[in-house]
Amino acid sequence: MPEALSIARDLDLDLVEVAPMAAPPVCRIMDYGKFKFDEAQRAKESRRKAVHVGIKEMKYRPKIGPGDFDTKTRQVAKFLDEGHKVKLTIMFRGREVFHPELGKRILDRVAETLGDSAKVEFEPRLDGRNMVMVLAPDKRARQSAAAKAGRQQEAPAAEAADETAGAGPAGGEATAASGD
Repeated sequence: MPEALSIARDLDLDLVEVAPMAAPPVCRIMDYGKFKFDEAQRAKESRRKAVHVGIKEMKYRPKIGPGDFDTKTRQVAKFLDEGHKVKLTIMFRGREVFHPELGKRILDRVAETLGDSAKVEFEPRLDGRNMVMVLAPDKRARQSAAAKAGRQQEAPAAEAADETAGAGPAGGEATAASGD
């Protein structure tokens, strides 16, 4: 141990005890300040790369028109595609609170419209004068949709290749023969 300490001092480094309980204690000669700095940089980098899932909120009314419903639902779909959770709120005013089935119908319609890209995390429930439901992005559905889109892009290319191959003189004769 004293030998290691003198070696560390000669090299102007630190002697760090790695495993003090081992039969001979295990030590390491290193620049401890640099080690702590690098460790802090790695932690900072991992925090920066972490995905922050925010909760977005979209408010509906029981008497919402079809245009407003479509616009708000498209915005909800955009939030879900970005990876955010979405809290849907139906705001009741006055006597509307006595007809929660109207709010439930709207929330069910939103969930049905977004069914492939979202999953219902919290079912609709009445919370004072508001009815609340939370949707979360469905990662499995998004991955399968991306796979389908990739296959659909390959299919038109294959069909276009088939059409150009079939445009020869044999294709023209077949249509003329059928017209007789």
